[in-house]
Amino acid sequence: MVTLIHTLADHSDDVNYCAFSSSCLATCSLDKTVRVYSLKDFSQLPYSPLKGHTYAVHCCCFSPSGHFLASCSTDGTSVVWDAGDGQMLAVLEQPSSSPVRVCRFSPDSTCLVSGAADGSVVLWNMQSLKLYRSGNVKDGSLVACAFAPSGNFFVTGSSCGDLTVWDDKMRCLCNEKAHDLGVTCCDISSQPVSGSAVENESKVAVEDWSEDDVSAWLCAQDLADFVGLFKMNNIDGKELLNLTKESLANELRIESLGLRNKILQKIESLRMDVRAVSVPVPDEFLCPITRELMKDPVIAADGYSYEREAMENWITNKRRSSPMTNLPLPSLLLTPNRTLKMAISRWLETQQK
Repeated sequence: MVTLIHTLADHSDDVNYCAFSSSCLATCSLDKTVRVYSLKDFSQLPYSPLKGHTYAVHCCCFSPSGHFLASCSTDGTSVVWDAGDGQMLAVLEQPSSSPVRVCRFSPDSTCLVSGAADGSVVLWNMQSLKLYRSGNVKDGSLVACAFAPSGNFFVTGSSCGDLTVWDDKMRCLCNEKAHDLGVTCCDISSQPVSGSAVENESKVAVEDWSEDDVSAWLCAQDLADFVGLFKMNNIDGKELLNLTKESLANELRIESLGLRNKILQKIESLRMDVRAVSVPVPDEFLCPITRELMKDPVIAADGYSYEREAMENWITNKRRSSPMTNLPLPSLLLTPNRTLKMAISRWLETQQK
């Protein structure tokens, strides 16, 4: 028999979410606050309520270790709190400034995922409290998220009914229409399912992909129209990595130059990922914003180098502060870093040998 233990009525507006740790209960509300209660007697902890968000708080979660509490809000931020004393440790601003609808910690508490109304998803490093990787879904607002117990991948759900599976490097492993209406919640079993396609893909090297694995990759890259053609030509992982502009035109007979270039760009990105698995990319070659290998590095007024497109997007979103120091940028001028670009090119050449 279910028995009512206690009723909490401290929020002044709708309660959007609640989360448990081993010793506490956290609730968040449209009233812009997060309240934390002891599970012993359901009294509020001395530091509750937590105030810092300027708009409604949509979601809150404890880290598995219980040391941190995260909350996210319409104000476009995720806030990390010390679960012991309620101290605000960091305000993580969504790069797009879009309202953040969901946040989740990884099983080892080293990362935090935040998903926003514009479909942007960010993976934050909890040690540096900086952006690690980011991505986007095509349609809908991100409203649900869950990590696999292993931490190797996580899934996001959107308001348009899509489920997207990401690996721990923010690469899209799978995207599909799961529901006719929006996904409101999702979770992953603690017991692995035998033969799981997602687990297999994260473990199997690209060179060992089957034709079905290649088909799944095509769908994830918005190239689903080519699944039939690739299957008809028996393109497996090894064949995929060996495709060239000539083979796409002469053997697969893809007439459109634009489509050939699009496929080749995706394959080249896959080749870079394959090389990165065996040889880690030097950190100075990674854009601090996207954490991806830079192709067109530029020097900003803060003295740091960034991928041009990433920094231009940062500035376009009316951000006049440094992504690295958070100090105001004295100038919005971006100068090509040719020395760094040449160093990256030389490094890539060594990986191809």
